[in-house]
Amino acid sequence: MPFTPDMRRKVDQIRDYLYGGGYPDPLSNAEQLSFLFFFYMIEGIDAANVRQAKATKRDYTSLFAGSWTIRNPLNAPAKGIETMPRERMRWSSWANALSGEPLVSFVRDEVFPFFAAIGDEFGMSFMAQARLAIDEPTVLTQIVTLVNELRLEQADPDTKGDLFEHVLRQIKQAGELGQFRTPRHIIRAIVDLVDPKIGETVYDPAAGTAGFLVAAYEHIRLANSSAHGRETTELEGKTFERGIGDKLSAAQWRKLQTETFYGNDVDPKMVSLASMNLALRGLPDVRILKRNVLTTSFDRQAKAEKNLPLDGYNVILANPPFSGRLDRDRIVDDVKIGISTATELLFVKYMVDSLTPSVIPRAVAESMSQTDSAPSAQNDRRGSRCGVIVPEGVLFGSTTAHKELRRILMQNNRVEAVLSLPGGVFQPYSGVKTSVLIFKQGGRTERVMFLHAANDGFKLDANHDQPIAADDLPDLIAAFQHRDQKWHDWQARDPAAPWTQNWWFADADTIERENWNLSASRYRPESRQAVQHRDPRELLEELEEDVATLLGDIQTLAAELRREGA
Repeated sequence: MPFTPDMRRKVDQIRDYLYGGGYPDPLSNAEQLSFLFFFYMIEGIDAANVRQAKATKRDYTSLFAGSWTIRNPLNAPAKGIETMPRERMRWSSWANALSGEPLVSFVRDEVFPFFAAIGDEFGMSFMAQARLAIDEPTVLTQIVTLVNELRLEQADPDTKGDLFEHVLRQIKQAGELGQFRTPRHIIRAIVDLVDPKIGETVYDPAAGTAGFLVAAYEHIRLANSSAHGRETTELEGKTFERGIGDKLSAAQWRKLQTETFYGNDVDPKMVSLASMNLALRGLPDVRILKRNVLTTSFDRQAKAEKNLPLDGYNVILANPPFSGRLDRDRIVDDVKIGISTATELLFVKYMVDSLTPSVIPRAVAESMSQTDSAPSAQNDRRGSRCGVIVPEGVLFGSTTAHKELRRILMQNNRVEAVLSLPGGVFQPYSGVKTSVLIFKQGGRTERVMFLHAANDGFKLDANHDQPIAADDLPDLIAAFQHRDQKWHDWQARDPAAPWTQNWWFADADTIERENWNLSASRYRPESRQAVQHRDPRELLEELEEDVATLLGDIQTLAAELRREGA
């Protein structure tokens, strides 16, 4: 069953009831909805587990077996009774029988504590601090009724995920989730560039609502689907292809669902939303940790205890928080870069160090031998790699930390590409100009491919939510995937002729002479004819970069003068 207009309408009704009922915080509302969706679905999941256990003759005890000690005497069936069957915690038991104040009392004092109590035991850590916030009786009754009408048990995982994405998109439009939610078409583009494979581990150290992990999951499924196992779907006004993964073996499915995806976030609400986003899509065993990687570190024993890969990750995908600052004393030594406290620099340093040494996993190598026709070493997309969104200042900032980070990327790793995104891609909540860094662990950079997107398929206005035909991303992805041939084309060009492509290259020596500047505009080939047809927005972006560079120089000089004065 696809995500229908009727389902979309019901989700919008839920949002309207919450806003009208005195619950204006979209982030909290999304978290509360995620809990209610979970309560609804866990009953069906538990019943399926019971049936499977009987069929396979293995042990399984239902979550709802046994008795529950009543937390609020008002919820007892009669005075003096202190326990009730755990069966009463099933959604079908209370959602269809209670309303008004009794519903609020039962959900708040029994249902939430019940799932919080069993959360860690059954891998539902996101329920640990869960609390009911929708305590207006009429509103909660209406919301529960509408969730019932969604009939989530009839929806497949993709439909459930699309439904939840619609909830998150409404929040983004309200301007409350901006720093946590990356536009999904941008995420899909980055995942296509990095190309995660079955058998690899995929990690997002600042997972937000798990958009990157979901997209990587869909990417791997599509790559392992037959022609009959593919379909075209629509989300947020854009069509894209999905696959059911029918070419994956049972062992590969188990690995995909339990040993592939990892993430963490500092905000417990984000942990809840990410966990629900993954569970709705059939990944209930993926655990998102509440953790700040810039202020905490795990040794090998801690990683083993948490079932994390001991030697790093094969693929890292992220849009980490930027324009923030941390107390220098809280920053762990592993991520320090000079004396910088800028989160955008610290996160990139952390990602560089979190990639596992570039050894192709056996499962990936076997997959390559089955699906690739004699791939050349130069065309090999494997090895540990990262795709990360960064503010432009990371690419050209003039502080010692900025330059040192870029030197590490260029000399100790392989920067494969820099994708310059349009200036309004993160509207309505941020106008910061950003780019995407694509790099592989280890080695040394010989050349960098620069990709410039003037349009991303959406109108670059204050809302950035209206689809348009102009979209540079598909052609840029194709250019990157054939970058060896593009490199030959670049070398064979006539330097005197206008360069009309929106991709170009720079070699490592040229970049080193520019203080490791990785800004795409710095190396864009120019000619009189080409300049006359430049988009004014591109010229403004370059002016912004020049001004930012100048401000960085001033800040560096001011800092040096302060140190000398001290």
